[in-house]
Amino acid sequence: MKKHTHLKKRSLGQGMTEYIIITALIAVAAIGVYGAFGDVIQDQMAGMANELSGETSDGNISDAQDNASRAETTATSTNNNLGNYDEAGTSSTN
Repeated sequence: MKKHTHLKKRSLGQGMTEYIIITALIAVAAIGVYGAFGDVIQDQMAGMANELSGETSDGNISDAQDNASRAETTATSTNNNLGNYDEAGTSSTN
């Protein structure tokens, strides 16, 4: 009887471990998305906050559109891959 309870506890621990791994993967993906679209997300959130408080958000919407256009131009004009990954961060500042 004791063997059966030991296996049940181990199975419950395995489920929790899988849940933690999935949560960590989602967090890493969210960090990557925020890194790529951080300015756009920040401007959109500021615009929503302004609208909820009864203020106008025209400036935030305009900034978000400008940042999205700039990000699209940067993404289409560069060819970053694993071969030149180390140079990707430094090439835009030179």
